[in-house]
Amino acid sequence: MTSTDPNTGMTILEPIDCWKLLREADVGRLAVSLGGHPDIFPINHIVYNGTVMFRCQAGTKLAAAVLGQAVAFEIDGYDAWTGDAWSVVVKGRAIELEKMDELDEANSLPLFSWAAFPKPRWVRIEPDELTGRRFHVVN
Repeated sequence: MTSTDPNTGMTILEPIDCWKLLREADVGRLAVSLGGHPDIFPINHIVYNGTVMFRCQAGTKLAAAVLGQAVAFEIDGYDAWTGDAWSVVVKGRAIELEKMDELDEANSLPLFSWAAFPKPRWVRIEPDELTGRRFHVVN
C-alpha cells in the first residue's frame, strides 16, 4: 500500500510503481566504488526479468561494477505539468553475463549503445533493495 508522510508530503512508491518508472526511463546513473573512491556513470538500460541490465565495454565502469561490491542505480524525473518529481533507486550486485545462453538472450533485447563505438559486454544488476519516492516540487 502506498504511504504518504503527512509532514513532508513525500509518497513512498510501491515496487510495481518503481519498476514501471524504471522501464519508462531512458537513462540512469550507476554508482560504484573502486579503490575506496565513489564514481558515477550515466547509462542507458533495460528492465528484464526483475533486473536492470546495461551494456558497456571493458574499462573502469565494468571493473568497478562487477567487483562483488554493492552498486546503486538511480533514475529520477520531473513532470512540469503536475509539479511532481520522483526518484527510484535499485541497490544490489552487478554481474557480468558470461554464459552463451545468457548472452544470446541479452543480445536479443532492444537495448543499443548510444555511443558510436560498440559495447559488447552485458551487466545485470540483481536487486537487493528497491525504493522510490514521489513529491511535489515547491516553487
